[in-house]
Amino acid sequence: MKLLAVILNYKTPDMTLEALDALLRALAPIADARVAVVDNDSRDGSFEKLRRRAVCGRVQVLASDYNGGFAYGNNFAIERALAGDDPPEYVYLLNSDAFPAPGCVEALVDFLDAHPEAGIAGSYVHGPDAVPHKTAFRFHSIWSELETSLGVGLVSKLLSRWIVAPPLPAGTCPVDWLAGASMMIRRRVLEDVGLLDDGFFMYYEETDLCLRARRAGWTSWYVTESSVTHIGAASTGLKDRNRPTPPFWFASRRRFFLKNHGRAALWAANVLYVLGASLRRVRDFVQRRETDDFPRHLRDFIRFNFRWRPVPEAHYRPLRSPSD
Repeated sequence: MKLLAVILNYKTPDMTLEALDALLRALAPIADARVAVVDNDSRDGSFEKLRRRAVCGRVQVLASDYNGGFAYGNNFAIERALAGDDPPEYVYLLNSDAFPAPGCVEALVDFLDAHPEAGIAGSYVHGPDAVPHKTAFRFHSIWSELETSLGVGLVSKLLSRWIVAPPLPAGTCPVDWLAGASMMIRRRVLEDVGLLDDGFFMYYEETDLCLRARRAGWTSWYVTESSVTHIGAASTGLKDRNRPTPPFWFASRRRFFLKNHGRAALWAANVLYVLGASLRRVRDFVQRRETDDFPRHLRDFIRFNFRWRPVPEAHYRPLRSPSD
């Protein structure tokens, strides 16, 4: 098989079907491609609706056994495909609120075919209003945590090399990591470094994958010839600034730093984040500016990261027997 495309659904079946329709149009030039739509234990009739309406020989609708998050749901389909008789050369991840333009998927395939050193390729992503979304990034570091939380122009200039979300590149180029809204992964990368880490419930899982790929000698590329319209946070509600930061964001951030940089770097990143966020609040108070943070974000950050009791798991994992 040339390509397996995976769409993960969680309680957004109508939008998922729209994404599927756009995907099937984009896959038209690729003869040997299949689609797996995974319902991530929505329990709202999504699975039945998707099975009833996603009628196409290329499409298989699967139901995961529990809502283990973004990585778990995608791995649910990827594992089965890689273990089959005809594993895909490429795996394409598409969000349920993302709609690839004609030629989008083919552009990623053509790029990876032409660049054997490239392991991961991601699309140019924009909103329905055509405003570009930042989807090409640098890896997180302890200094990026200070720059992100402080957000002061002079400090950002001094720390410019560590800004996680710099201005978007004007053309196709290598980057540190890519957003998973529209991402294609070479099978050999997954064989070398493993699947997405499902210890991340949501966020940082694609960062972790790109970092593992980089350390194994693979490059990640931002491909502007591949274009996708993206709503953003349709399943998570993370765009709603009236709601507190979800606990899984804190847990994923902690897991990324601890796993990839160690405990000392995690604590340094935490201290610099709190320092930056505190200074920004002083600045906002003096200048009488309203903060754009989520409600109680800094308080929740401190409570999660500076605690005597063990830090909670990123998400619930059901017990399984050794034979599962």
